[in-house]
Amino acid sequence: MTSYRNFGVVGGGAWGTALAQMLAADGAPVRLWAREAEVVAAINAQHRNPVFLPGATLSASLTATGTLTDMADLDALLIVVPVPFLRAVLAELPPGDAPLVFCSKGMEAGSFAFPIDMARDLAPQRPHAVLSGPTFAHEVAAGLPTAITLAAADPVLASDLARAIARPHFRPYVSADVIGAEIGGAIKNILAIACGIVDGAGLGLNARAALISRGFAEMTRFGLARGAQAETLAGLAGLGDLVLTCTSANSRNFALGQGLGRGETAATLMADRRTVAEGAFSAPVVAAAARADGIDMPITDAVARLVASEVHVADIIQALLSRPLRAEGR
Repeated sequence: MTSYRNFGVVGGGAWGTALAQMLAADGAPVRLWAREAEVVAAINAQHRNPVFLPGATLSASLTATGTLTDMADLDALLIVVPVPFLRAVLAELPPGDAPLVFCSKGMEAGSFAFPIDMARDLAPQRPHAVLSGPTFAHEVAAGLPTAITLAAADPVLASDLARAIARPHFRPYVSADVIGAEIGGAIKNILAIACGIVDGAGLGLNARAALISRGFAEMTRFGLARGAQAETLAGLAGLGDLVLTCTSANSRNFALGQGLGRGETAATLMADRRTVAEGAFSAPVVAAAARADGIDMPITDAVARLVASEVHVADIIQALLSRPLRAEGR
């Protein structure tokens, strides 16, 4: 059994800061890397991250750095960098054999690579794991009860990391299904945008419930085609995360969808955001991957077209409602 005591978190956004605070809440030393100098300064001087997680008071044992080489001597690293920037950050990581635990959600454009695929290319000597599930950053930072999936191909690694990360109000469930955890996290953000569109357009709760159900069918088709386990997709990293993000305006993706549903453009909605609605980046990538593999994902494709401002929301709603009737299990 390996003991992981000194954790680092790579990424100073809301989720990275919340995870760092969760690990440091009992006084354990945690080091966080952030690209933004103002975030580093605020965490070290004020024990706050007013840019990405305002309102949260951070532990004095949580320190920040803007230098990636400062992350070299730690036992394990939680990687919380948005997927479009992940490959560049992984290439800059100092060499080492500490496990990388990926907490970002999405697929890379062009390569259709998930975070763990990039790690196999750029850091093959390191053990890899995925942390994914129904979480809002502000609740995790506040110590509210949370359950999450920790997936690794090596069951010993998964168990050791789970024991090290677990806190009284933060409960990891281990899994060997890394691809299922990655797929659930990526697709639920897309479907959260779709549910926000339903809300913003005033289509009602019946429509939202139907969309969650049919969206889960899309997630399952895509996941099974890529080797995921149905149990994972029906668990915390799939259905659990899907329900959370599809039913609350606290989700950045749901809030983006609300704006789209009201008729605003994606470019306008995202122009002034420092936080990332990951589904906006994932939708066109997953839609392209689905088309390449012959997987039917009409909701995902509709969100991708809306984010690209190719169609109006009313046309997408009409197109989805006009699809041929079919058996529910397809």
